Parts: sequence; C-alpha cells; structure tokens
Amino acid sequence: MINISDIEFNKFVEFINENYGINLSEKKGLIEGRLQNVLIEKQFKNYAEYFDYIIKDNSGEAVSTLINKLTTNHTFFMRENEHFGYIKKIVLPFLLKNLKEKDIRIWSAGCSSGEEPYTLAMIVDEFLGNQKIFWDSKILATDISGKVLEQAVKGIYDKESLNAISDVWKKNYFNQLTNGDYKVVDRIQNEVIFRRFNLKNSGFPFKNRFHVIFCRNVLIYFDTQNKRELVKRFYDYTEPGGYLFIGHSESLSNDETGYKYIMPAIYRKE
Repeated sequence: MINISDIEFNKFVEFINENYGINLSEKKGLIEGRLQNVLIEKQFKNYAEYFDYIIKDNSGEAVSTLINKLTTNHTFFMRENEHFGYIKKIVLPFLLKNLKEKDIRIWSAGCSSGEEPYTLAMIVDEFLGNQKIFWDSKILATDISGKVLEQAVKGIYDKESLNAISDVWKKNYFNQLTNGDYKVVDRIQNEVIFRRFNLKNSGFPFKNRFHVIFCRNVLIYFDTQNKRELVKRFYDYTEPGGYLFIGHSESLSNDETGYKYIMPAIYRKE
C-alpha cells in the first residue's frame, strides 16, 4: 500500500475544495484508499507524482478520474420519499394553478445515477395525465461525475433498485430486459436532460430560474463558506414561490439563506 503524506493529502484537499467546493479535510483514509488503484495502474511512486500528473494533464481526463473516484454516489428510487409526496400534494397543484405559461422547470442538482430525476419525471407525468402534452416539463439533471451520468443516461437499473417502486409504476414506466434488469421507458427518459456540471461554478449558465431545485445530500460535502455561496446561487435561480429540497441530514440557518423554512429539508423562496 502506498501511504499518502500530510503534505500530499493537503494538496489534494486544497485542489478539490478550491475547484469543486468539496471539503475532504477529514477524509484522509478515503483519499488514500480510493486512489490506490490509480497509482498502481499508472505506476506512480507516490501521490505527489499523481498530483503533478493531474495538474499537467490538459485533456481533463485525469481530473475526471479523480472526481469519479472521490465522490460518493449512493442513491435509489424514492429516496427520502416524503419529498416526493410533498411535490405531488403541494408543489404541483400550486404550480398548475399559478403558472401562466405551461412551463414547469425542475433541476436535480447532484443527480448521481439518475434515480431522482427519473422519479420526478414519473411524478410529473402521472400528475399531469392527459394534460401532459400541453406542458413543457423537462427536468434538468446535473452531476460532477461523468461516470454516473453515463449510467443515468442509459436508464437501466437492477431489480433491487426498484424495490420501492409500485407495481403500477413498474408497468407504466419501465421495460424489463431479458437479463432481469429494468429500463426506463423512452417517454420518461426523454423528459430528463442530463448534463455534467460543477456546482462550484460562480456563475450558473441558465437562462431561466427554476420552480423546484433538488440538491439532496450534496451540501454535507461543502464547507461553510462554499455552502453559503452555493445556496445563494440556488436562491438567485429560484422563481419566487419556488422550492429548494435538501437532504434530511442537512439544514440551513437563517444567516445562510433567504429561503423560508417550510419543514425539515424543504425551503421556499417567498
């Protein structure tokens, strides 16, 4: 095993924090463990050589591999189901009643392998029913990891991933493949636009603001300053009356945001 020195560790921590807003200052074991195979595969003698390789690589592939290795992407369908219930019972009825243009804008930030945005697309599809053809309700789904986005775009999941999905949804929104896996039906896949995006970017490139932003279990990886800056950018890109959903293990204090607290992990822009 190749051990990482404190100096090498600090270089990686500072680079990740400065460029991606992710705080790994207490994750020495994680960095050391997840990068071992890269050092062995590339035949680097130590982490300093690997870090120099990342900095000098102009293709972007080296840093992409680094991010894919260090970011955790654990998710499943209907995770934190209370949020989806709130979307169906409160948010969508409000939007249908108040939107003059038939345009629902939802952003799944940190979408991982796609379960969250596909769930949102299915909820919207079921809610709108026959009226769906009159609405633009495509969902933007972004993540920093190109690896999980490749999986998300395919829309293929094993049987266990669908444990929380009802039989009705399995029938309406999935096709079972010969190997037993399930694939999201085309009309739902087409409702989700996947893009690679770094939430640390100081300026968001979006033309319009969103009615709903999901950014769940992402803020826990940001230090206080980066978290405050990100939430402010979310606020600026939320329509008045729109919502921000974060993870149940996360919270926002009054000095961090202009959002109004609604209930655990749900905030609203007045």
